Amino acid sequence: MQKIILSQSDKKILAEYSENQKPNESCAILFGKDNQVLDLFLTENIEESPVNFTISNKQLIEGYKIAEEKKLEVIGIFHSHPDSDAFPSNTDKKFMQSNPVVWIIYSGINKNFKAFLLESDIIEIPIIE
Repeated sequence: MQKIILSQSDKKILAEYSENQKPNESCAILFGKDNQVLDLFLTENIEESPVNFTISNKQLIEGYKIAEEKKLEVIGIFHSHPDSDAFPSNTDKKFMQSNPVVWIIYSGINKNFKAFLLESDIIEIPIIE
């Protein structure tokens, strides 16, 4: 079973970033190796929406360049659900098909993090610190 390792300090950064982006969803690209998040790339939600997020192509390209320079891989996509639980929406499920990495969602209500992978179906995977 796959897992994702996300440090307490990275969770704190992502939670604070999410709270600061309210009422809109926040988003980030997660860099790392071997299921361990080693660096965060906080991105702008160009939709400025409380129910959707889009990372600009410019920032996506920049993210992949940074990962390459740091000899890391893009291992995850992070975003927040400011007013709902940390479960993939139908829109998330659609985009998980084209971005087959771990998706970490932060709930602005419960203040918790959950991670998901799309295989034949969406499965929740553990987050380890």
